[in-house]
Amino acid sequence: MTDILMPKATAVWLVDNSSLTFEQIADFCGLHPLEVRGIADGDVARDIRGADPLINGQLTRDELDKAQADESYRMKAVVSRHAELLKPAKAPPRYTPVSRRQDRPDAIMWFVKNHPEVTDAQISKLLGTTKATIETVRSRTHWNTANIKPVDPVTLGLVGQIVLDEVIKKAADKKARDDAKKGGATLQSTDAEAEAEPAFEPDAPEARSQHTAESVFGSRD
Repeated sequence: MTDILMPKATAVWLVDNSSLTFEQIADFCGLHPLEVRGIADGDVARDIRGADPLINGQLTRDELDKAQADESYRMKAVVSRHAELLKPAKAPPRYTPVSRRQDRPDAIMWFVKNHPEVTDAQISKLLGTTKATIETVRSRTHWNTANIKPVDPVTLGLVGQIVLDEVIKKAADKKARDDAKKGGATLQSTDAEAEAEPAFEPDAPEARSQHTAESVFGSRD
């Protein structure tokens, strides 16, 4: 199935203007058959205006006629030039100029010192380096350790401030969630131990009196 523009609006139009089954419409629009049924019943997409896939060039009349004549037939969408243009472009691999590559260990050290919550995978992707290099900087086994000093990667020109802030925020949020989970587990463990520990109950007055009498006069038995 090819991704189409305005799938729900297209489904609304097909429900109102064709004899296709819910399954055929769902397959063409990338929806669940129950969702298409909801559209037909008026429970879903009430305020959405139908979009004619024939007019917007996503479906041919021949495909529609074939599908209406055969319930088992699944329509093939026409590849939309607009849909291709709207697809997000994949970011190219980060390239670091040769003149800047010697600065990467300084940027790595900055992360190690100031933001340990940022993972090696994030640093590697952000700076265009390897996890092995990051580990050598962290463990101070890098060949140039004596000259490595922590420097902000923005200052070095290796990354933009907005991108850096996003990475740090994402790492901090994940750490906060992980810490909350660990804290919850510790609290539950403490509560369980408290419940398992038998409560201290002082001897009843009668039991203390009997014990005292037996210790003084001896047991009657």
